Amino acid sequence: MDMTNQEYNKYVQRKAKPSPLWKDMAWAFVVGGAICTAGQGLRNFYLAWGLEEDPASCAVSVTLIFIAALLTGLGVFDNIAKHAGAGTLVPITGFANAMVSPALEFKSEGFVTGTAAKLFTVAGPVLVFGISASVVYGLLLVLFGIA
Repeated sequence: MDMTNQEYNKYVQRKAKPSPLWKDMAWAFVVGGAICTAGQGLRNFYLAWGLEEDPASCAVSVTLIFIAALLTGLGVFDNIAKHAGAGTLVPITGFANAMVSPALEFKSEGFVTGTAAKLFTVAGPVLVFGISASVVYGLLLVLFGIA
């Protein structure tokens, strides 16, 4: 069957199930808000237990990352993300999921060559560009006094 790109696009649009945009946005808002509310609740909890501001904030991040990684490992996070979309992607929980998912996929290849190597599939570029950006920022600050 020979089709032009335009004919193919029309064909796909006819066959594609329409996306419930407003429902998707509402779910993303509710779930993302719930994650952020849980983070605030954890922060208040850690502050009430006597942690100072900075350690409490760090503890919240570590807790949310741990919970997201655990839920990813148990297969629950993907079910939540299926309905919530960007609501789970945007907070720190999305990064934890993005780190753990490839590692789980390749665990059959062994701990070092499978799980550990795939952890850097996402972390590697983040570290490279994060460190590069900090070096450029530092050079601009030192050379020109701007930042």
